[in-house]
Amino acid sequence: MNTSTLIGTIASVLFMAVILLFGADDPSKFVDLPSIAIVVGGTLAATFLSYPMREIKRIFPMVAQVFRQERLETQHSIEEVVALSRLWMRGDLQAVERALPQVSNPFLRTGVQLIIDRTPEDEIIDLLQWRIAHLRSREMAEASIFRGMANYAPAFGMVGTLLGLINLMDLVGAGDLSIIGSQLAVALMTTLYGVLLANLLFKPIAVKLERRTEQRLVVMNMVLEGISMMCAGRSPSLMRETLKAFVAQFDDEMFDGGAPPPKAQPVR
Repeated sequence: MNTSTLIGTIASVLFMAVILLFGADDPSKFVDLPSIAIVVGGTLAATFLSYPMREIKRIFPMVAQVFRQERLETQHSIEEVVALSRLWMRGDLQAVERALPQVSNPFLRTGVQLIIDRTPEDEIIDLLQWRIAHLRSREMAEASIFRGMANYAPAFGMVGTLLGLINLMDLVGAGDLSIIGSQLAVALMTTLYGVLLANLLFKPIAVKLERRTEQRLVVMNMVLEGISMMCAGRSPSLMRETLKAFVAQFDDEMFDGGAPPPKAQPVR
């Protein structure tokens, strides 16, 4: 499991426990099924109205990505690019073709295959840039689903509060003042649910997905730079140092203290 996600989940549970245990004499007062139904049901309804079904079906896989530990093996990708470039510089086309299935990065495999096929450099760059742009737009659209849900939840929380206040005014008009306090508490409960869902669930998931996309784009752009240098016939040593400098400023963001990525195996 992703370390930061695990810590955030535990902190959220502890935060809710503090609210329930110390926020009121009776923790059951914070549980109101009609309020939950208004916030959750309204948020889901608005989400289904806003997005096509093919995108909504990906909600659970996207949540699983947030909890999964995913390591971006930048150094491994650099070594793969350099090893393939070294074979290419030797003119050993068959060795490059034999090594290509062993490459773990599909984006790199595509670029090298295009080079082997003698595709013009500008067409290779255009195609790879299109793939980068396509990945960015697709994954940002997926993250936007949770951004939308983070906006809908507090809004429907306010809807529940307004409904509760309408009911409260009806009770006041009828002269029944004995249950005003309890009715007001129920009216405000939906706002609480909406705010908690937005800020402890939907927004953090959206931010996590966006950061994951940004990090993947760094690796893809690094590979694109390597492909461009390979087309230009740059030396493998220069390529290695250039790509290391390319990703150096992002290393701290991509490494969160987990197990190091596996060492790249030399391509033969």
